[in-house]
Amino acid sequence: MKTGLFQRAKGTLGPSFSLVCFVIANLIILSISRLALSVWQGERVFLAPHFEHIFVGGFRIDLSTLGYSIIPALLVNIIGMVTCCSHRIRVVIKYYLVIISCALVFFELITPTFILEYDLRPNRLFLDYLIYPKEVSAMLFGGYKTEIIATLVGLFLVGRFYSTLFNTTWSDKSKMSWLPLSAMQLGLIALAVLSARGTLDHRPINPALVAFSTDHLLNDLSINSIYSVAFAFKQLESETSSADYYGKVLQQDLIDTIHDTMQNKQASYLDPASPTRTMHQSSFPERKKNLVILLQESLGARYVGKLGGLPLTPNLDRIMDQGWNFTNLFATGTRSVRGIEAVMTGFTPTPSRAVVKLGKSQQNFFTLADFLGKQGYQTQFIYGGESHFDNMKTFFLGNGVTDIVEGADFNKIDFMGSWGASDGDLYDQADWEFTQLHKLGKPFFSLVFTTSNHSPYDYPDGKIEPYDNPRASRNNAAKYSDYALGEFIKKAKKSEYWKDTIFVVVADHDSRVSGASLVPIEHFRIPAVIFGEDVAHKVESRIASQIDLGPTLLSLIGASGETPMIGNDFTKPMSDDQPRALLQYDKNFAYLKQGKAVIFQPQKVPASYQVQGNQLTPITNQPELVKEAHAYANFGSMAYQNGWYTP
Repeated sequence: MKTGLFQRAKGTLGPSFSLVCFVIANLIILSISRLALSVWQGERVFLAPHFEHIFVGGFRIDLSTLGYSIIPALLVNIIGMVTCCSHRIRVVIKYYLVIISCALVFFELITPTFILEYDLRPNRLFLDYLIYPKEVSAMLFGGYKTEIIATLVGLFLVGRFYSTLFNTTWSDKSKMSWLPLSAMQLGLIALAVLSARGTLDHRPINPALVAFSTDHLLNDLSINSIYSVAFAFKQLESETSSADYYGKVLQQDLIDTIHDTMQNKQASYLDPASPTRTMHQSSFPERKKNLVILLQESLGARYVGKLGGLPLTPNLDRIMDQGWNFTNLFATGTRSVRGIEAVMTGFTPTPSRAVVKLGKSQQNFFTLADFLGKQGYQTQFIYGGESHFDNMKTFFLGNGVTDIVEGADFNKIDFMGSWGASDGDLYDQADWEFTQLHKLGKPFFSLVFTTSNHSPYDYPDGKIEPYDNPRASRNNAAKYSDYALGEFIKKAKKSEYWKDTIFVVVADHDSRVSGASLVPIEHFRIPAVIFGEDVAHKVESRIASQIDLGPTLLSLIGASGETPMIGNDFTKPMSDDQPRALLQYDKNFAYLKQGKAVIFQPQKVPASYQVQGNQLTPITNQPELVKEAHAYANFGSMAYQNGWYTP
């Protein structure tokens, strides 16, 4: 009976039957591998909350992997059927399927050894080792002979199995007529593409989408090893070194220059593996305050009345008159992940992607959340959309955030926009979360990231009087976002957590930064105001960077300790030439200091300018300033590549 069903399916589907069988076989093997790895790591897996996500998310990732893998074979198969030459392309499809399947199994076979060494599936480290074949070969043959033999034997047996499977399932012809056969082929292609994409949402599946735990290994078990390596390879193109663009700086010279420009001239740097790590003493050691960062989407200074912009932010303006208002603070970049990088980690910008999305910073990378978590804080990220966007979820879970609250977790959503819950719903949830955290009697840290001020500018009716037409404009969205902020602040001031909390409102970046100048400096200027019951009103007109917020905020909440951050603490004395700002505009880097800008462009001599608003007037290079700027331009890449920025 079963044999008859097998033969009927084979005869009906023809060559496509082999492809379907290979997908099913590989799904089974990948699932068995994931189960075996989970049983092996059972003490971590089965005691973890929601461990079932390993298998649900893993199945989705496996489908995506096999979707990508099978598409070339489907296309070749269609060519063979159209040309009536299926028998001639048989060998091509066979070897392709066998090789791909063996590759899938190979990476699963080496996974236990990799986990024992690195507590992760094969990833970027695997690719790093490929450039050292001599050293790696010596290491493998010196200490992993048994594993090598087992892997080779396993691959031989797997190759034989898949070869037999193909020979058993292959059929040159289908009994179906031309029309249903064509429909079936198109259906299989569509199914493969959908599987590869992994979701019907506007962003395809990625590791962040299936991440669920602060244990990085559990998140890694939710993917498969060949997917992990392929994803790491894709990320390599985003890891361009600053030195490739701006010219090399000797490592020790760079470190010495950074040390010379640090705020604390008496600081001791005792860890050569983290040459910027030093003790940062709080200016208010008697405090133990909560810290809440309200990160505003795309809110440049041009939308803020108090900063000379449009009259769209009356609530933010009011807070600026009450708190510590930074009127000359600059974003480090033009993307949300760049703003998160600067505010959450104090890391300097590079021409590469922000560390939120780079492979080597997904674990063991310094963040405020990790630092405060080790001092007994509850750590949290609240976002109205999907937290896997821009890899935020994976980065945060791997680096100190213990609680992620995304739109799907909200108690209620009155208005759902294209990017998620409205800012009003976001702040309602934040107020509820803070109230619950306060009841626990532990200090807490929370990053709250808004979305309403993002195209297509969705916001609920009846909340604001539109500033302009059409209704769905950036100006109106900014005005609504400010309205929601004002409503939250009213609630916060009446809450129990208010007296124990330091808040900061800061933008991630300006909107649509553009301009003909090398770096449109005025478009990098953003609002930032620190407020709370114990924060006196002050106007801070000195130039500041997003990377200065971390040290300043830790000082304000009473958190002392060693960190690798190189930003300035504005609660402490500074010389007139200490404040500066760092701006990354695509591949150009600008270093602002004392009314001057040193700008680096790829493979060009750096140029210096006098800055007046957004006007850059060329001036003669000052060697010491250029040297300083060069060190800061290269610091991020060098620190990332050498692993300097650890907790």
